[in-house]
Amino acid sequence: MHVRLTLALIALLATGLAFAQDKAVRADLSPEDLARVVRVTAPTVDFSVPENFETMQAGAGTTKKIANQDAFSHFLASLSFEQEEQFKLGNALFRKLWVSSPSSTQASDGLGPLFNARACQSCHLKDGRGHPPFDASRESGVSMFLRLSVPPGVGEPAYGTQLQDFAVPGLKAEGRMVIDYTDLPVTLGDGSVITLRQPAYSVADLAYGPMADDVMLSPRVAPPMIGLGLIEQVPAADILALADAADLDGNGISGKPNWVIDPESQSMMLGRFGWKAGMPTIRSQSAAAFAGDIGISTPLVNKPHGDCTERQVECLAMPTGEQARLGVSEAPDPVLDLVTFYSQTLGVPLRRNVGDPAVLRGKAAFYGAGCASCHTPKFVTSRDATNPALRFQLIWPYADFLLHDMGAGLADHRPEGQADGYEWRTPPLWGIGLTQTVSGHTFFLHDGRARNLVEAILWHGGEAQAARDAFANLDAATRTDMIAFLESL
Repeated sequence: MHVRLTLALIALLATGLAFAQDKAVRADLSPEDLARVVRVTAPTVDFSVPENFETMQAGAGTTKKIANQDAFSHFLASLSFEQEEQFKLGNALFRKLWVSSPSSTQASDGLGPLFNARACQSCHLKDGRGHPPFDASRESGVSMFLRLSVPPGVGEPAYGTQLQDFAVPGLKAEGRMVIDYTDLPVTLGDGSVITLRQPAYSVADLAYGPMADDVMLSPRVAPPMIGLGLIEQVPAADILALADAADLDGNGISGKPNWVIDPESQSMMLGRFGWKAGMPTIRSQSAAAFAGDIGISTPLVNKPHGDCTERQVECLAMPTGEQARLGVSEAPDPVLDLVTFYSQTLGVPLRRNVGDPAVLRGKAAFYGAGCASCHTPKFVTSRDATNPALRFQLIWPYADFLLHDMGAGLADHRPEGQADGYEWRTPPLWGIGLTQTVSGHTFFLHDGRARNLVEAILWHGGEAQAARDAFANLDAATRTDMIAFLESL
């Protein structure tokens, strides 16, 4: 017997689709192709069988390797032989351990002087999700850091935009992050109790005196790297078509875009990367991470002293890794180009168990609870993508890449661009079921507070409150089915 949505929900999805189509039109498609895209990306109403091509999460770029610890580290299956060489060179630079200056290895020096990691791979472990401290007795973790700012959104005067918990020899680290967890019991509809852990963040061992009284702290765990190039090629028109800041369709979802200035073109662009969609391109995201996380300057963000502030005189006096014979910045071209290419061409693993009855029931529950209102299942990438491997692909990221008010429970009270302290970008869900396999843990959300997918869902509030409550009120078997669906992604 077919598992189907209620007629009311089908009508709501159809209304939302029509509403979205009226708001933006893709310029890269002919009318025939546009009709085809609308047809293949329409939300399903039949949950008795898998959808066509559902296993191929990244279209032709989907990787079919064994789902082991390296599942997130394979290149798109659609790359050419020549592009595989670029990918491997970028991979080497992504894993590269930078050293402090001066050094005999002049192509590798320039670390810091203050930093959070020595390599991109140090935070994006196996190209997957970072983590908070595994052991509650530890106050810091290599793949989690604190963003800092004071109103109206500028860096903390002494410590800059990020707390740096490491330093080169001869210099003190800025300090360390402290996390205190409080148990928060939640009773579900069937009477069972789930204990969430509510974090509180502070700083200790500050090297440059106390922080400003009005400092805002926002924790960040490194997100997984898979499929970023495909996300970059989702046409802005398709994302903007889902925006509904005034909730004109009355579904309680008010996603909005985060418009940011691209540091390369100096033009206004749609932000789509980072926990608050603060970066418009993978190249800009990579350059910012080089500078902020590792203290390495690039031609795009040429800050050889990283996040050192004017008050950190000793930091600014430290030597840098700039070498005139190698070019401008500590990581001159083509370093940034190759790391960007690598980040753009990491593949997405093949989905698993799509036809399993529990997975299909869980998918129906996912839609029925309203989760697909923000976690948009499907897009088709641009026909105009420069790289043919990313061009005109049906992908399944399960995200709308818009900002949503997620409620007081997840609020960091720190604005970023046009995102306020309650808003977060909808993150993609593809690959989420392989988190334990790749990263060795199941910590989720922007700060890793959720220890499993159930906790992650129960932390949803604000615009996601209705979906969260629908999940909480499911019977235990249906909740288990929904988790099985998520673990199949």
